[in-house]
Amino acid sequence: MRIHRVQDDQAAFAAFYEQSRDPCLKALTAVVADRRVAEDLAAEAFSRAWATWRQVSRHPAPRAWVVRTALNTRVSWWRRRRGEVPWADNEGPAADDGCAPFDEPLLVTLRQLPVRQREVVALRVLLDLDTETTARALGIAPGTVTAHLSRAIAALRRESPDITRRSTTVEVTQ
Repeated sequence: MRIHRVQDDQAAFAAFYEQSRDPCLKALTAVVADRRVAEDLAAEAFSRAWATWRQVSRHPAPRAWVVRTALNTRVSWWRRRRGEVPWADNEGPAADDGCAPFDEPLLVTLRQLPVRQREVVALRVLLDLDTETTARALGIAPGTVTAHLSRAIAALRRESPDITRRSTTVEVTQ
């Protein structure tokens, strides 16, 4: 009986991973503004999700759990490395695998937003979570989510007026 449960868990997680990998990676790229770092964070978060799949599968928003875990991991990495001196400069952009989550001008504009606004955009827009779920995932009030989203959308439109006409649009109804 235990073997069947493990196989069911594996199948459920595999389906979750297939459906969630790209949206979570896109959300993380929007927040951290670096594709390679986002990929590392996503890999770490999905491995943690697999390790605790029974709890994560019952979470009201498992994708938000993955993104929040990845962002918490980023903070932990930063704390450990803040005193380190980098050995070499950044090696340049990651190799393009044909499925870049954003066009470069949009990514540059997203980098200019404060981190909290990028997090709200990532969860509300890219993962399509509602305001309440986003607020719970970030540990902030729903009104704060709405305020951050409004400011972020206004800033994105100011910096890039044609943003709503691009293929990677940021469209939200509040």
